[in-house]
Order: sequence, then C-alpha cells, then structure tokens
Amino acid sequence: MEHIQHQMISEIPALRRYARALTRDIDAADDLVQDCLERAWKRQGLWASGSNLRAWLFTIMHNLYINGVRYRARRPITEPYNIEDHPDGLNHTPDIDIQLAELENALQHLPIEQREVLALVAVEGQSYKQVSKIIDVPVGTVMSRLHRGREELRKQLFSEPPVKLRRIK
Repeated sequence: MEHIQHQMISEIPALRRYARALTRDIDAADDLVQDCLERAWKRQGLWASGSNLRAWLFTIMHNLYINGVRYRARRPITEPYNIEDHPDGLNHTPDIDIQLAELENALQHLPIEQREVLALVAVEGQSYKQVSKIIDVPVGTVMSRLHRGREELRKQLFSEPPVKLRRIK
C-alpha cells in the first residue's frame, strides 16, 4: 500500500505536464492533478499491482478531463490562457521566448484530440499502445491523430508541405 503511494508521488511531474497540455491553464491543470491523485488515492485498491501506474493515472486524468469538458459544455465559463501571466522563472533569450510563444499558439489551435496525443507521446514518452489504453481509442486512431497533429504543427510553425508517407505492406 505504501509502495503505490510513493510511486504516485513520483508521477506528479508527469501528471502536471499532461494536465497542462490538456487544460492550457496552470491553475486548472493543478486542480486536475489534485482531482486525479485524490481519485487514485481513494481507489488505489483497483490498481493492478505490477501494471503501469503512470498509464492508470493518465487514464484517470483523461476521464476526469473529459467529464469536465462535458460539464463545461453545458455551463461554459472560459478564460483564455495568457503565457505572460505565468512566467516560468527561466531566463530565456528573446528568440526562445518567441519560439515558445509560437509553439504555444500553434498547440492551442490543434483539436484537443491531437494535442492530447502529442502530449502523451512526444512529451511523456508513452507508447502508442499505452496512449490507446489511456484515451480509450484504437492504436491506429492514436497514430492518425499524432500524424495529423504533427503535420498541423509543421504547417503552422514552418510552413512546410506535409510529409509524403509510403504504404508498407
């Protein structure tokens, strides 16, 4: 019992990154992480010992986020995320700041399905299979969303033509 608690604590940074990718708001992300940990804590008996704890926690977070989206769709109250309101304390060069702002802007224009998959695969290093389980879609859908998200980011950030893929049988 104590072992899972220590593992849950070690997953907090990854949960925060994923929550920020989903919500695009630091305060909402922190609330989502707290809700996720609270639910996981209460239901830790449901976790299959030896299975991937991070994937289990991400699944809980994904479900909480989707439920929140559905709730807010019925009662919309939104406030746009402003990157200048939340300095990260790092001393960046102006070029880096501009690039980060451009990336943030490009990510905000992606559909949530693509942004979510990009965060799990590119930032958190989850496998396609793990992401498939977390967001409850087929692996092919994960791959498709990831490809479309990457292509859209390339188009927005670099004005590059889409990469031609070959079909391998």
